[in-house]
Order: sequence, then structure tokens, then C-alpha cells
Amino acid sequence: MRIDIVTIFPEFFGVLDVSLVGKARQSGLLDVRVHDLRDYTHDRHRTVDDTPYGGGAGMVMKPEPWGEALDAILAVADQTEPQDPGVSSVVIVPSPAGRPFTQKEARDLATVDHLVFACGRYEGIDQRVMDHAATRPGVEVREISLGDYVLNGGEVAAIAMIEAVGRLVPGMVGNPESLTEESHEDGLLEYPSYTKPSAWRGHEVPAILLGGNHGAIAAWRHDQQVERTRRVRPDLLPDQP
Repeated sequence: MRIDIVTIFPEFFGVLDVSLVGKARQSGLLDVRVHDLRDYTHDRHRTVDDTPYGGGAGMVMKPEPWGEALDAILAVADQTEPQDPGVSSVVIVPSPAGRPFTQKEARDLATVDHLVFACGRYEGIDQRVMDHAATRPGVEVREISLGDYVLNGGEVAAIAMIEAVGRLVPGMVGNPESLTEESHEDGLLEYPSYTKPSAWRGHEVPAILLGGNHGAIAAWRHDQQVERTRRVRPDLLPDQP
């Protein structure tokens, strides 16, 4: 999978060189490239923003540098053979105005050959950038929100999404079975986990986990998933309004 990131703060993404994502980059599972949006400007101040039409507070990111950046990145992607002839690239715009990011979305994005993260700042990117990108053959544009809150820019959200998507790419996680037992994979939160020692500071590991009855353990874990979901995220349960 190839991932391109466009930002005015390339240094944000040094974190992608560590942990499993870093190993995946070294092994070639993930081809992650970070682009400085200011490299696509042509004035001496490398300007990427301007005042909004219609008035209002803040600044809006200009369409010209974004257009040139996406032209260059998507032109390279056009030269590769996509797995899905309908969509070769998905442009992801992290935005509090986007649809919520979910595990289902992460799984869907993990099947795409090429992801482009457009990290906006200030009051966001000129809407025409997304509108124009969506007219390109083989390109889909998704505005996605990490949650119901506002960040200073799209970089933090992009890092979170890259990790969530990247770990689902085959070969990324050593034990693929661990991916099926996580929160949200079956609509429920994950059950609590324990390790040695069996007693710690007056707290005991549940006895059922020590007995070796795998059927009973599976049933207990499912019950714990339901109980935790009902307590913490009741909105995820189908019987809730």
C-alpha cells in the first residue's frame, strides 16, 4: 500500500518511523511519503492561506498549492495498476465536518492500493480542492472525522487513521488472529485482558481464565464484552434506542 501525506508540518510524521508502522515501512509493506505543501507555492513567502470569501474569522488554505500537490501525487499513482479498476486512489481529508471514522472504515481503506491524506489547517481547505479531486477518474474523496471535537489541523487525525488502517494490511501484525478479537470488530468492545502473576496487589485474575476450559473461557469473554459495551458504549448495542 502506498500512502501520501500532504501537510505544512512534515516533521509531525516522524512518529511513523517507529513501532509496527516503522517496521512495515522498512519491509516495504507500507510505502509512506510525506510532502510539504509549501513546496507547491510560487511566492517568496510560500503562502498557503488567504482570507475567506464572505468574511469570517480565520484563514482558508488556498486551492492552487493543493491542486498542484494532488496533481503530482495522483499522476504518479495513475501509472500503477490498481487492484480495483474503479478506484485507484482515495483522498482522505481529516475534518470535524466529515463522517465518523470507524473500524469498518479502517478495514475498507486497508483494501485500497493508494491513500492520500490532505492535512488541512486554519479554517480548512478551499472546498473546490475536494470537488475537483472527486472529478478525477479513479479517485474517491472522503472527508472523515476522528471524533466530535476540533483539532488544530489534520496531522494528528491522519496519524491515527494511518495506524488503524496500516495494522490491517496483511503481514503488518504478527498474529492475524489478534485482529479479530479487538474492540469494534464484532460490534462490541474487547473483553478485559490479564497476564502473570495471577495475584497482584490484592487483585486476582478471574478463576475461569486459569482452568483451561476454552469453551467456558470463550463464553466468559463474550459476556464480558457485552457487559463492558453496555456500561461504556450502550449506543453500540442493537437493542438500544
